[in-house]
This record gives sequence, C-alpha cells and structure tokens, in this order.
Amino acid sequence: MTILTRPEGSEPADFNLSRRGLAGLAVGSVFTGYAVAALAQDAQPVVTDEVGLTTGMTTYPAPDGFDLPAYVARPEGEGPFPVVIVVSEIFGLHAYIMDVARRLAKAGYAAVAPAFFVRAEDPAPLADMQRIRAIVEQAGYEQVMGDIGATLGWVSRQLWADGEKVGITGFCWGGKVVWQAAARFPSIDAGVAWYGRLAPSSSATPEQIAAGAPWPVDLADDLTGVVIGNYGSADQGIPNETVASMQAALQSAGATESGIKLYDGAPHGFHADYRPSYRPAEAADGWDRLIALFDAKLKT
Repeated sequence: MTILTRPEGSEPADFNLSRRGLAGLAVGSVFTGYAVAALAQDAQPVVTDEVGLTTGMTTYPAPDGFDLPAYVARPEGEGPFPVVIVVSEIFGLHAYIMDVARRLAKAGYAAVAPAFFVRAEDPAPLADMQRIRAIVEQAGYEQVMGDIGATLGWVSRQLWADGEKVGITGFCWGGKVVWQAAARFPSIDAGVAWYGRLAPSSSATPEQIAAGAPWPVDLADDLTGVVIGNYGSADQGIPNETVASMQAALQSAGATESGIKLYDGAPHGFHADYRPSYRPAEAADGWDRLIALFDAKLKT
C-alpha cells in the first residue's frame, strides 16, 4: 500500500484510487466482502454506487509506527469536503463499512474508515466468533485513540479535506469509540454512535470494567462537540438502564444538544443491512438523524 507523505496534499494517483471501486485495486489482501460471521443467508444489503465519487484504499503511519490501512470515499472534485471518520463493528473493515463511507461521500463528505484490528488479524473473513473477540481485545483504548489521532492528522494534510470540520460515526464496538473519541479530541465537532456500549454490565468483574475504560457514561463532561446516539430498546447487550444513565450524565454535564434516541423494539445492529438484525425503518430514521446533525455542524 502507498504511504502518502506529500506536505502539499495528495493527488488521486497517490491513493491508487478509482472511480470504479476496489475491483482490480492493488491493495494486497484487503477483504472486500461482507463479514462472514454475521452475514444473513437472505441478506439484500444496500449497495451504493461510486458514480461521482473517488474511492479506494490508502495507508498512513500510526503513532506506534504501524502503517494503518483505511478506506476513503469522497466526492469527485477538489473540495475541501468536511470529514467523517467511520468506525467499524467488531468485524472490522468490510463491505458494509465501505458502503457506509460511500453513502457519506454521496452526501458531500470525505469519509475515512480505518482498519483498527489488522495489526493482529483481519476479523472480516473469519467465522469463529471466539477468535474474532480475541482479535478485538488486542485493540486497546490507547491504540484506537492513536489511530484516530493519526487519521485526524492525515486528513488535515489533504487538500480535498476540510480538517476544521470533522465528524465521527461508528457501530457497535465503534459506537463506544465514538463517545470516547469525541471526549478525547476537541477537533471532532459531531458524532453519531450506533448502539455502542455505554457502561459496564452489573455483573462485570473489576478486570472487565478496567479493560473497557473509559466508559462513555464517565465522559459526558469531556465532550466538546455534539454526540447523538441511535440505540434499540430490545438490545440484549446494552440494557435500557445504561441508556438512561447516559442520558442523565449528559443532562448533568449540560450537554443539551447531545442525547440518545431509543428505538422501541429495535435489536442490536438494526442499521446493519447485511445481518438478520436489520430494521429498515429504524435504520433510515437513524441515518436521517446522522445527516441532519452532520449537515448542521460540519457544513456551516
């Protein structure tokens, strides 16, 4: 993969980007299908075309020296375009996350989706959930924040990116990262968290609590941008009481623009159109909320 180092910004050739997508793109072993462990047999996922877009893979150095791969989708043209970082579920960078990036690009954003897990192994083509969880556990808080910091630094050097207008969105594992990153980086103006864990479970051990820290419920005072959440009331992994606790924390912090919408009867993963949990109506409403927030905070 190419490392982009031009101080004056980059040209499309630097990315090896293509308007025709990843077909034929020389990016080594990048997995471009849907996450094997979660793909529904009867799935009919949304597929966003690349007309009017520039898309492809790149790499840039993370603080630990790792060449971090990322998928980039942005409108054609010089820009500069507001930026949205896309954070994956535990399944990593795969077709669904790439499509989310293209949806954002169609809406006028430069979307960057880093591959946070590939230092250990790419979880996307794996079917063994135990192995996937072991990979994800190796991506600790400081590594992930370092990767996001590297992403922010990289986009700030691209002529097509408006580094002063930055948002972040993420799903499941990535939903929790949205809250963490918005509290860590003042340059993030807006975030949309999709069903990311907010607090440790009541049965969590001290070791599990420490491993998951910092928890979003403890970060409300540190948010400098606006963060909204799209959550499901029937999510078996995120109890409604933790949503209520997060709402209370935001209110206590005076974060009046931030907050969570709890979709009645929606399960975990209701936006993931390749999974059995997909709920089209709730997914569409949540996406409308995302676009409304990003347009208000990143395009003005």
